[in-house]
This record gives sequence, structure tokens and C-alpha cells, in this order.
Amino acid sequence: MRNLLLFFISLFSFQSFAQTTISGTVSEKGGELIIGANIFIENTFDGTSSDVDGTFSFSTSEQGEVLLIVSYLGCKNFEQSLHLTGDAINLDIKLKPDAATLQAVTITAGAFEAGDENKTEVLNSVDIATVAGSLADIASAMNTLPGTQRNGETGQLFVRGGAAYETRTFIDGMYAQNPYNSSASNLPARGRFSPFIFKGMSFSTGGYSAEYGQALSSALLLNSQDLAEETITSVSLMSVGGGLAHTQAWDKTSVAVSVDYTNLAPYMQLTPQNIEWDKAPESLSTQLILRQKTSETGLLKFYAMGSRSQMGLQYPNFKDVNQMSPLTLQNDNYFTQATYKEVLGDKWSIRGGVGYTIDENAINADFGLNQKQQTLQSRATLTFQANDHIRLKAGGVAMQKQFNETYTDAEQEFISDFEDTYTAAFVESDIYFSKKLVGRVGGRLEHSSLLNSTNIAPRLSLAYQLRKGEQISLATGQFYQSPENEQLRFTQALDFEQADHYIINYQRIKNDRTFRAEAYLKNYKSLVKFDAAQPWIAGNNGNGYARGVDVFFRDRKSIKNGDYWVSYSYLDTERDYRDFPTAAMPHFASKHNFSAVYKHWIQDINTMFGVTYAYGSPRPFNDPNTNVFNGGRTKPFNDLSANISHLTNLFGQMTILHISASNILNLKNTFGYQFSDTANEDGVYESRAIIPPSNQFLFVGLFVSIGREYTVTKDDL
Repeated sequence: MRNLLLFFISLFSFQSFAQTTISGTVSEKGGELIIGANIFIENTFDGTSSDVDGTFSFSTSEQGEVLLIVSYLGCKNFEQSLHLTGDAINLDIKLKPDAATLQAVTITAGAFEAGDENKTEVLNSVDIATVAGSLADIASAMNTLPGTQRNGETGQLFVRGGAAYETRTFIDGMYAQNPYNSSASNLPARGRFSPFIFKGMSFSTGGYSAEYGQALSSALLLNSQDLAEETITSVSLMSVGGGLAHTQAWDKTSVAVSVDYTNLAPYMQLTPQNIEWDKAPESLSTQLILRQKTSETGLLKFYAMGSRSQMGLQYPNFKDVNQMSPLTLQNDNYFTQATYKEVLGDKWSIRGGVGYTIDENAINADFGLNQKQQTLQSRATLTFQANDHIRLKAGGVAMQKQFNETYTDAEQEFISDFEDTYTAAFVESDIYFSKKLVGRVGGRLEHSSLLNSTNIAPRLSLAYQLRKGEQISLATGQFYQSPENEQLRFTQALDFEQADHYIINYQRIKNDRTFRAEAYLKNYKSLVKFDAAQPWIAGNNGNGYARGVDVFFRDRKSIKNGDYWVSYSYLDTERDYRDFPTAAMPHFASKHNFSAVYKHWIQDINTMFGVTYAYGSPRPFNDPNTNVFNGGRTKPFNDLSANISHLTNLFGQMTILHISASNILNLKNTFGYQFSDTANEDGVYESRAIIPPSNQFLFVGLFVSIGREYTVTKDDL
């Protein structure tokens, strides 16, 4: 018994002697102490957590070589081999932020992003399709976001005091030459592309990446869907036409073909029109989409679309707006592009593409106008993930543009024919200084053979995370754009137009609620300016500014099955450009813009209800009967639209019935005034109000998906 007692005493003494104390501090690489980090020896229960001052201490009876592991949410695991002999060990441990956590801080200044995989999602394709009054038109839905101004006479995007041509659309990185259908002056146009062919969208209201150029105000980036997952046939029956589409999916390949026909004649027979139509707008389009998976990480996309549209109407005569003349318009548009992306090893990836677009307009009235635009382009982008903190991106663009126009009337014929080879190279780096601070610095070099001019456009953005889900961002940069064809057809002795952007942004995303507030300043330089009587004598001596504040709030939490967002924009802008005799607010700008969107899903009847209200303060117009340029003001713009989307089944196939009505209060909106070029016998310039083709629009559509399993969820809308 005595010997047994001595054995346990000696064993206890040995174990006490073999205990090793491990202590130290845990902090981030920048020096900030970490509370609650887990410190332990691999494959044991020995360990502890760091205290409020970042310190830790624990003892272990392990001996020899062991592996110490330190883990903390948002940081990479720290591992260090230790040789335990019983001597105390003190460590100063620095944890590095994890790459995924670093990227939780994103550049948000000037950018609204959407996509199922994007954490800063604002609007997605379903939102765009279900915004009341938008009728699945991308530009119309984007007009519910701050920074935009509604222009009912064009239907296009006007961003922060910029004209429509200052916003450019890119599909998978490729420039889209004609993103809108052709239309006569002061008649709204619709976007050519369906939101459902895109998986992600980024709408930049300024300060966008150096990867993109030739846009003074804004870039709309559309990323198309990848490989289709199911074989399905879709049939569309609408009050304005119909469509048929089929998608065939295999393991590594998918092909989609579709045809759509639109004719507004039946609708116009039911709804009073403000225009005397000789031929209702009619269009026929077809498209082919091919996706081929070339490897585990490689994907080839091919997209081709062709369309023809026609219309005829009685249009105001330019010399006397109270005299109407017949006008016909025919447009032919063919668009095709192929893009490829691939991951090359652990650090490299490549994206590239080629594309060709041809667009032809034939307008006949008391004059004849034939236009033809062609664009052949290629681009390549190489991305290098140097480490968890630095990502580099570089690439180039080559674009061949050609423009031909013939104008004839009873007195003259004017022919314009020019082409431009545009080339650009860019480099940009995202730098994650810490898990709270990220920067993006880059630049773009551009050259135009037509203008015989070269520019360098630097860009800089910063974002700092205040706390989880809350951050501020800054962005600045120079942006250049070639003059419009409207000016180049008179003279090519011009230079790039320029805009300098300065943006500060605050964003908070938490509990399915998004709040954004952004202030900006945009200075215009080298704008094209000319005398109205001599447009062929033009120069780049125009200038201007736009400044304001945008606010956005979206809430998908507070109301069960409800979703709403509100937007407000304040704009202060003036320009001295084109034929302006003095600096003034342009006719397309309004000082105050407000929109509110609400959608509600009722599960019991599988139906979503939506309503949208939009307001725009009075816009300026120039009355030649007064001495104040652009001194006139329209009435405020008001619109209340509503829609209903009902999910059901037709012969066992998933079916959506969609009904949409715009301007349900039948409010009378005026977008400006058109004045005669010459005064009447009393010396007065006659005018005519620019109003919508119809005060109201009613749409009914039935969409059947043949081959899709019938499910009932609001996400299908």
C-alpha cells in the first residue's frame, strides 16, 4: 500500500513538472486587439479564448512537437508548431483577415448592383419585371432608382443631369450600340433586351470602373445568364402581340431560340390616342442564345438577335407645328456577340469577346433620312489575384465604328460618311488594406482616330466599413466620351467631351433593409458648342456642372410578404453647350424626383400586387417668344401605376397572368413644348405640347412555361 501511494505521488509530481504554460496576445495585423479568439492545441482539449485585452494563457501536459491553432471569425487561421519541454512560451500572434471577409466591404459609391450572388443587391430581374408600369423594361425600372430623371418623351435613362447619350449599356463587358428600339422624335422608345436573359445588373450613376469608358455620366452593366439548367418551352400571349421560345439543355450545352411579334393596333383601337397613327407600331424579332461549357471553369456564350420595326403617323411640321405631315419609320437591327471566360490556375482568369452590330433607319416625311451605323468590336480582360489583399485587372478594347447618313429634301441633299477606330487600354487594382478598408485605383488610356486625340482617365475609389453591414465610400475620376454622331456629321474637327466625378456615399444593409445616401459633384468640360445657324462651325468650348443628393431606402422585413422602396433625388445643374446662348438648366433635367414602389405577395391566392408612384418637378423649356432662354417650366410630372401577377397552371404547366395599368388616375402630363422654326404673321412662334402618345396604357399577358414543374412561389414572378 505504501509503495502504491509513492507511485501516485511520483506520477503526480512528474505531471506537474511536465506542464507547459502558453501565453501571449492576439491582434490583427494592423495592431487592433482581438477579443474571443480561440487558441488551442490540435487534437487536444487544451486551450482557451483571448480576453478583453487580447491576452490569453493556458497550461498543457503535452510534450514534444504540437501544432497551435488560433481561429477567429473573419480572419485566417493561425498555425504554429511548438516544441513543448515544460518551459513557458509567450507568443505575439497577428491574424490576417480572411479574403472572403475582406470582400464583404465593396465599392458602393455611384453603384447599384443586382444579382442573386451579390451581397449588395438592390434590384434583380424579377424586380424589374414586376415594377408596376415598367412592363419588364430595364430602363423604366431603373428610373425608380435615385439619380435618374424621367423623360417620358424618350423612355431612356437620364442620369444626374446627363443627357441620354451619356449613359452607355454593356452586355458581358461588350458595348451595346443600340440598346433601345428606334422611334420618332418625342416618342418613347423601349429597351431591346429582356431582363430575364441576365443574371446580374450593375447600374452605376457615376464613378464607375476604369474597365469601362465612353460614358460621361453612367454605365449600365448587364451580365447574361450562364448554362441553362432545364429544357423548357415558353408561350407568351399578350394584348400587344405574342412570343414563342424554346430552351434545350444538355450537360455542357444549352441552346435557346425565340421569336416575338408586337403590334399595337388592337390596343390603340381600345385606348384613346393623342397621336394620329397611319400605321401602328409593329415589330418582329428573333434571337439565338448558345452556351457551351468548355471546361470545369470555362464558358463560351454566343448571342444573336435580329429585328425589324415599322410605324407611320401624322407628325408636326418643323416650320409650323400646327401643320401635320405624314412620317414613316422603318428600323432594321442586327446584333451578335461571342464572349468567353476561363479561370487559369489559382490566380489568373481571362474574359474576352467579339461583337458586331448594324442598325439602319429609314425615315420618310417631307424629307428623307437614311442612317446606317455599324460597330465591330473586340475586348480582353486579364485578372490576377496576387494575394488575399491585391487583385489586379488589365485589358484592352478595339472598336471600329462606321456612320453613313443621307438627308434629302426639296432643296438639298446632305451626305455624311465617317468612320472611327477607337482603342483603349486599362489597368485597375482592388487593394484590401484591412477587413474594413478597401481601395480601387486605376486608369484608362483611350485614342480615337477620327478625333486624332488621346486621353488618360484616372479613377480612384475607397470604401470603409464602419460596422457590420454599414460603410462609407468615396469615388472620383475623369470620364471621356466622343461627341455624338449628330455633331460629327457636320464636322469631325472636335475632341473628346469630359466629365469629372466626385462622390461620397453612405450605405447600410441590415435585416433585409437597405439605406443609401449619396452626394455628388460632376463638372463638365470640353462640351461641344456651336451657333444654331452654323452647326458645322463647332468647338469644345462648352462646360457645365451637375450636383445633388440621392437617397434610397428598401425594406423587405417590416411588412410580412411586403416589399417596398423609395427614392429621392435633388439635382442642381446648368450647362453652356450645343446651341445654348447662355448657361442654363437643360430641358431634360428636373430639380426634384421621387418614386415609391410597393409589392405584396398573397400566398392564399398565389398573387402579387404592385403599385408605383413617380413624381418629377417642372422641367425647363425654351419659349422663343420670351427673352429668357429655357425660362419656361412644365407642369410637374405625376404617375400612379399598378399591376397584378397571378401564378396558376394551364394544363398542368406553370402559368403567369400579368395585368399592368399605367397612369391609373389619367393624369395629364406634359414633357415640354415644340415651337415652330418660323414666326407667324403676328410675329409669334406657335407651340405644341409634347405629351404621351396615350395618357394610359393597359397590358394583359399570359405566360406559359411548358416543361417546368408547377410550383407556387413569389420568386417565380
